Amino acid sequence: MKHNETRNVGLLSRIVNRIILFIYWLKGWRIVERFPTEVKKCVIAGAPHTSNWDFVFFAGATKEEKVQPNFMGKHTLFNGMMRNFMLDMGGIGVDRSKAGGTIQQLKDEYDARDELNLVIACEGTRKSDGKWKSGFYNIAKAAGVPIVLAYADNDKRTIGFSQPMMPTGNYGEDLLKIAEWFRSKIPDLERYKVLEQQAKDIIAGKNEF
Repeated sequence: MKHNETRNVGLLSRIVNRIILFIYWLKGWRIVERFPTEVKKCVIAGAPHTSNWDFVFFAGATKEEKVQPNFMGKHTLFNGMMRNFMLDMGGIGVDRSKAGGTIQQLKDEYDARDELNLVIACEGTRKSDGKWKSGFYNIAKAAGVPIVLAYADNDKRTIGFSQPMMPTGNYGEDLLKIAEWFRSKIPDLERYKVLEQQAKDIIAGKNEF
């Protein structure tokens, strides 16, 4: 299928999307800072990642904003009966064994599409200590697209998005700005404090990335 080809969304994905939006509303989640709708291509960097429900509530917020979130998955998940469903849900198959690796494949996807909003949980896992992986930054820099930050406040059941920021190439300084934005939303969250310290350590040359 051509990347920009219009496809009919299957019944299963329509049902799943409606269920996601229903749960999002039922649980009382709401958006307090809107997604920058002028942005058509970006990396959405989300944190914290503490529960499997994070995806449901975040996906519900993007549906409310009429934004199609994209995610990457192992290329073998896009074979056979699951292929259409995965594509309908915004999936992008990535073959890590290919020359150029994940970043080049995703850059090619950005180049081939009119819209692509790739969501990345930058902490990696739910058990993260708060330090971020640098993949989100490297993808945005390679593709020449902005980063939009996204946070979820589980206590208030609110979700917010930042204005787009272009990576400058100075990862430590950019990461510090990112950490400061997150800390301005939930100042006492320990993971955000860890992220801020990680950025300061990178700037000071104490931490590899």
